Amino acid sequence: MNADGSNVTRLTNHPEWDESPAWSPDGRRIAFHSSRDGNPEIYVMNADGSNVTRLTNHRESDGSPAWSPDGRRIAFDSNRDRNSEIYVMNADGSNVTRLTNHREWDGSWSPAWSPDGRRIAFGSNRDGNWEIYVMNADGSNVTRLTNHPEWDESPAWSPDGRRIAFHSSRDGNPEIYVMNADGSNVTRLTNHPEWDVSPAWSPDGRRIVFTSVRGENGDIYVMNVDGSNVTRLTNHPESDGSPAWTAD
Repeated sequence: MNADGSNVTRLTNHPEWDESPAWSPDGRRIAFHSSRDGNPEIYVMNADGSNVTRLTNHRESDGSPAWSPDGRRIAFDSNRDRNSEIYVMNADGSNVTRLTNHREWDGSWSPAWSPDGRRIAFGSNRDGNWEIYVMNADGSNVTRLTNHPEWDESPAWSPDGRRIAFHSSRDGNPEIYVMNADGSNVTRLTNHPEWDVSPAWSPDGRRIVFTSVRGENGDIYVMNVDGSNVTRLTNHPESDGSPAWTAD
């Protein structure tokens, strides 16, 4: 859809679910995960929905694709090694490489590349609770950014690389927060009795789009980066979620 919510256009059409769209840096392609072949896998298509191509092929689930800033690689999460971990592959699906490796039954999810391509933020419960972590793009130097007894998830880097938005239940209900890239200065942006989740920055860094169930069901909303001017973009009796923003 357009950034104001107009001109909603369907790109995929399959009896199985397609989810978690991620724009390529040049805006020409969209990666997503789908169960259309019987198991969640990573696919890519042109921005108009044409030329759907399967990138991963594994009996376990692959999901949450995220493009590197240079468009050459895609990070994703997978439980192909008995536990959810972060992997990276070339944009054509070749050279799949495991980046995280932690004890059994702990999970790492939702990778997000820093704008300079040097780091990847992700969510993990490796310390017994869902928190936001960051590591180098080769998987080294894993650093915990948040530390709270409630869960923190879905990191999203600001375009300038200085801040990370995320959602958290630390105040009793899932809301959108933002922090500095080193984990300092955590600030709550939304305040609603219903869930606000899955933040994504506008390319100019001035707005954040997110999913909320503050209406009758999940819809897409947008707000300024200080949490002001919350505006509903979609309004449908079925749920809308996982927003992703592209520059054009």
